[in-house]
Amino acid sequence: MASIMTIHLEYRLWIAELNADINVLRIFDDYLKEISAQKKSTQTTGINNYKKQFSELRKEIDELKHEMHLNKMKLAASAKTENVINDIEKNIHHKEITARYNAFRKVFDTTKKEFQQFEGS
Repeated sequence: MASIMTIHLEYRLWIAELNADINVLRIFDDYLKEISAQKKSTQTTGINNYKKQFSELRKEIDELKHEMHLNKMKLAASAKTENVINDIEKNIHHKEITARYNAFRKVFDTTKKEFQQFEGS
């Protein structure tokens, strides 16, 4: 069973990673603009696909960060009242957030690799 401090730290680290992911998406979006400017019609479908994927990833990042920030506040409040960690984990739906974050990581990492291959072609 994780402590309140451990879960809080985990959220802080995840939020930092998500912020870095936002920067990666911005850089990739710049590449898409450059590819579009070169008017390679053979890549139009790929460009549109990646624009959509990047938009969806950004939306998921924003939602995850929002939920994590809320949970960090709940954890801080719980730490002051010394609630039992079992009740806290249920209250903040930690397992669900963890599963969503891990699923996001897989999708993001796969998209990143695929885009790097696309950009290199």
